[in-house]
Amino acid sequence: MTDTQTQKPRHPEKANRPDNPIQRKPEWIRVKAPVSKQFAATRKIVKDHNLHTVCEEAGCPNIGECWAKKHATMMIMGDTCTRACTFCDVKTGKPNPLDPFEPTNVAQAVQKLGLEHVVITSVDRDDLDDGGATHFAETITAIREANPGTTIEVLTPDFLRKPGALELVVEAKPDVFNHNLETVPGLYYGVRPGARYFHSLRLLQQVKELDPTMFTKSGIMVGLGEKREEVLQVMDDLRVADVDFITIGQYLQPSVKHHGIDRFVHPDEFKSYEQMAYSKGFLMVSSSPLTRSSHHAGEDFDRLRAARQKKLDAAE
Repeated sequence: MTDTQTQKPRHPEKANRPDNPIQRKPEWIRVKAPVSKQFAATRKIVKDHNLHTVCEEAGCPNIGECWAKKHATMMIMGDTCTRACTFCDVKTGKPNPLDPFEPTNVAQAVQKLGLEHVVITSVDRDDLDDGGATHFAETITAIREANPGTTIEVLTPDFLRKPGALELVVEAKPDVFNHNLETVPGLYYGVRPGARYFHSLRLLQQVKELDPTMFTKSGIMVGLGEKREEVLQVMDDLRVADVDFITIGQYLQPSVKHHGIDRFVHPDEFKSYEQMAYSKGFLMVSSSPLTRSSHHAGEDFDRLRAARQKKLDAAE
């Protein structure tokens, strides 16, 4: 037998799903292979500190560009998720216990990478009483102590049925609180079956109730089978929840066992979504085929702060 034949499948929970053929990507969505020296240097720092990144685990198409700039998005609490969303390439299964040294390791890696803005995300940890909220808070605190000038963005799970978890993360004072809706509510059963659309929406609204000064952010993928009017409704729902920043990107299918691509959305349509989102009152919008939650996060944060200040100045 070859190594390929004996290797365990990455997604055994999806083994019995029907195959969805991988479609050829259009020209506007192709990216260069990561080959730079800076890419290798970033990988070494991540590995030396025993860390995981969503860039690798979720197969992000922007990894070559971001890692060449030493912009890595840390994925805490392990590399194994307790859920099995049909769009996601992160492994599913029973996770290992939390690493108590991880917050310090993240802080040290941020320092070595020289990050002025860092994004911290995680797998879902439904096995933990607080969903990992305490670990998020400890990581934020460790980064602040080692890198006082670094701004921090968190991309959290939904903390479903974890009372008090959200408060722990907000009390740690990240600069941006991000939680992705991922798709329109009508597709949740097939795309994000372990989550609840209105719970996620309410989570974002609660952040602003707990700390009105904290920036909030959310994102969706398109190309999963949603209709345009459904995307516009998600925008309205997020604005009711007072979310500041929306990201919209093309869904890319990780394997034949994942949710199939309905279509590749043309860049002109992404531009139209951007215009509509700004017209609805978002302070910041990132809408393009290769948009991802943490792509250009530092530059976008600067623009987000400037947009809020401009709005405040106009109101005086």
